[in-house]
Amino acid sequence: MAIVFSDNGCDEVLKTYLNGIRAGNNLTLRLYTNDVTPTQTSSNATFTEAAGGNYAAATLALNSWTVTPANDPSDATYANQTFTFNGNLTGNATIYGYFITDANNTHIWGERFGASFTPTNNGDNIIIAPKLAMSNGTPA
Repeated sequence: MAIVFSDNGCDEVLKTYLNGIRAGNNLTLRLYTNDVTPTQTSSNATFTEAAGGNYAAATLALNSWTVTPANDPSDATYANQTFTFNGNLTGNATIYGYFITDANNTHIWGERFGASFTPTNNGDNIIIAPKLAMSNGTPA
């Protein structure tokens, strides 16, 4: 089945995407520990997910996004997600960024942090503010 978007562009893409999530597909926020920069062709295989130190991926519940389609560009935000560590990670102990997967474990997007983070002490934490922002730029 093909999805056809109206001429409203970015607003419609964001609404359709989030309506798909709300239909039953939660997203999962994961931290990665290999020194890579996500690209448009990144996949789950691109990333090594963090492990140890009390790390657990965070579920972004299907009905908890705040959508603001009147913004220019349209956006959707989610409450800050805090990862608190009780010690060192196993394997590579440095976190370089995060990636998001859907309910089918399909890679949705990823982002590298401006500076890497290495949790070493009980109580070290990292806070991520998930946001989807649609561009209304002119396609190439």
